[in-house]
Amino acid sequence: MRRESSTITVDLATTSQTIDGFGCSFAFQRANLIANMADTTKQRALLDLLFNTTTGAGLSIIRNGIGSSPDSSSDHMNTFAPADPGSPTAEPTYAWDGKDSGQVFVSKEAYDTYGVRQIYGDAWSAPGYMKSNGNENNGGTLCGVTGTNCRTGDWRQAFADYLVQYVKFYAEAGVPVTRLGFLNEPEFSPGYASMNSNGAQAADFIKILYASLEAANLTSQVGIGCCESEGWGNQVNMVNAIKSAGAESMLSTVTSHTYTGGPSGPMNTRVPVWLSEQCDLNGGWSTAWYQFGGAGEGLTWANNIYSALVSYNVSGYLYWEGVQWPSPATNEKMIRVDQQEPYNYEVAKRLWAFANWSRFVRPGAVRVKSEGGQGVKSAAFRNVDGSVAVVVISTGASASNVGIKVNGGEAAPTEATAWVTDQTHDCAQTNATVADGSVNGSVAARSITTFHIPAPPAPPAAKREAGRRSWRFV
Repeated sequence: MRRESSTITVDLATTSQTIDGFGCSFAFQRANLIANMADTTKQRALLDLLFNTTTGAGLSIIRNGIGSSPDSSSDHMNTFAPADPGSPTAEPTYAWDGKDSGQVFVSKEAYDTYGVRQIYGDAWSAPGYMKSNGNENNGGTLCGVTGTNCRTGDWRQAFADYLVQYVKFYAEAGVPVTRLGFLNEPEFSPGYASMNSNGAQAADFIKILYASLEAANLTSQVGIGCCESEGWGNQVNMVNAIKSAGAESMLSTVTSHTYTGGPSGPMNTRVPVWLSEQCDLNGGWSTAWYQFGGAGEGLTWANNIYSALVSYNVSGYLYWEGVQWPSPATNEKMIRVDQQEPYNYEVAKRLWAFANWSRFVRPGAVRVKSEGGQGVKSAAFRNVDGSVAVVVISTGASASNVGIKVNGGEAAPTEATAWVTDQTHDCAQTNATVADGSVNGSVAARSITTFHIPAPPAPPAAKREAGRRSWRFV
């Protein structure tokens, strides 16, 4: 029996947020799994899985951890200023190893080989001697922010200088840092690197960090991100306090997690919002696409990204760890990698759920209106190069035929490709046709299918002008 096609209508003239990208973290020495791998063939295979826009996930954001630990034992992130200089105004002694727990290697590969341009450095804590508890662990606050009275003095400027120096070290390695954060889950005080802050205290430090970046002529390159709250509700409160303190305009990104609660609506801010750390911390390791709708399954993550972008206007979406060793056997990573030869690895379908978004919805894309279709939900984006990506997710156990009509463009589509991830496909090309200006294809049951429509050919006059411009600058 032939399935009737339903129509998805895309309106390029009705726009929403700009997309910064999709990514993951390599904090807590996870990057070393790749950087220290003796098997260079598998090392390249892992990098391709993460960043290749043709064969992998095409991730476009890296979130690195800025170290605060005096050592590198276990999975500690070592500081490059381990020695207490004695006072906040004393000259620090830097001990930069050029590796940063493997994060320099992974970031440089991503930047040079795969064109990743969003490199986010985030500090879980200041070095312990800058904090009220004298320890990088167990919370504590940065000495000098509102509400603290540390006998060692005010360390706000010293910490800002430390973060600026981090940016300079990465620049020397050929990796431009574009986002800089100074907190992670500031309402939480675990026995690992952590630092407490409320919104007023964050605003206090944002002003100093912004001035420090300005003094270093870095504000055109580096934007401040805040505050990596454990849950959306706390992030809302922190943003409100930052706005009240007049510091919202100094932010480039608002960052939040959803471990203790997700969004109920878009964040009330003019600043782009990232869900900057998401994962399933509780479920046992799973590579499944769909079994019963579990928290670690690939289809669940395809839907999670959809909700974030469409319902809550999120601009960036990051999984927690890109790679991690087998223990703990949870879904906090997308690729499970053995630490010893032969370096076996296993890829979760979560990575391929990301691929259907990240490979086709590129940084700078603008979300546009998309509606219609039966048995599916859709999201549409216009990329900087003029191409259009329409991401379609099946909402049930039956396949659906869809036709996609694009309105508001310079010309009707004349060609398109389609890419599917489901139980048996990993962002694999599938059939798509174009007839009478409509892109047509099938969306498999419980799948995510992305239709990519190239930009229409430039008219002859524009081609001649582009050719003249190219000739002038050769």
